[in-house]
Amino acid sequence: MDALYTAVATANGREGRAVSSDGKLDLPLGFPKALGGNDQGTNPEQLFAAGYAACFASAMGNIARQEKIDVSDVSVTAEVSIGKDETDGGFALSVVMRAELPDHLQGAAGEELLRKTHAFCPYSKATRGNIQVDLVTE
Repeated sequence: MDALYTAVATANGREGRAVSSDGKLDLPLGFPKALGGNDQGTNPEQLFAAGYAACFASAMGNIARQEKIDVSDVSVTAEVSIGKDETDGGFALSVVMRAELPDHLQGAAGEELLRKTHAFCPYSKATRGNIQVDLVTE
C-alpha cells in the first residue's frame, strides 16, 4: 500500500493522555466506571467508535455517489464493546454498526448498501476476521 496520509498519535495508558502529532487531538484518558474507573477521561473504545463511525459514513457516501443514492439523511453510530476474551483470558472487542436510514433506504436497499459499505470501508477491512461486527439498519 502506498500511504496517502499517516496519522500519528501517542498515548501513555488508559489513565494518561492521547495526543496527535499535530496537537489537534489532546485528550485525557480514563477508565470508564464499568471497568472500575472514575470516568475522568475518554477511553480507547470511544475513540475507536468515533473513528469507525466517521470512516464508515464516509465510505457509505463514496458507495452512494457511485450508485447515485441519496444518503444525506443517513446517520452512522458505532457501538464498540470490550469484554473478556474466552480464548486467552485477555480482552476482546466487538462492534455493532448502526445506520439510521431514511425511508427510501429501508429494507433490502439499505441492507445492501450497508453490506457494500462494510466491504469497502478501511476500518471494516482492518477488523474483518479479528472483531465481530454486526450491521444494523434502523
